[in-house]
Amino acid sequence: MAKDKKQFEIEDGVVATEEVMAIIAGLAATEADGVSSLDGGLTSANIAKAGMSKLSKGIRVVSNDDETISVHLSLNINYGTEIPSVCKSAQEKVKSTIESMTGINVRDVDVRIASVAMSN
Repeated sequence: MAKDKKQFEIEDGVVATEEVMAIIAGLAATEADGVSSLDGGLTSANIAKAGMSKLSKGIRVVSNDDETISVHLSLNINYGTEIPSVCKSAQEKVKSTIESMTGINVRDVDVRIASVAMSN
């Protein structure tokens, strides 16, 4: 059963907080083509400064019993983009970035489309 966890052990003596994991996931997700921002309007420019209270609107990281994590994202996408492609790209970027930066295996990345953003 998955559970919310405040710290994730990367290796003996090294832990990453829930906020750090959310920042990594958020930055990776906003790099995907077609993603406008996280739910709440957070973009790559302001994610690291947002704090967990704002990040929690768009990202939730949970620990699974098998030592993996699951990431739940709420994204705003650009109007006119192909939703399945944008979601697949965001999922792949989040999974590969977290795994390469932390060594923690990501079981799944769930995406919820919160809104569609009109380009300027």
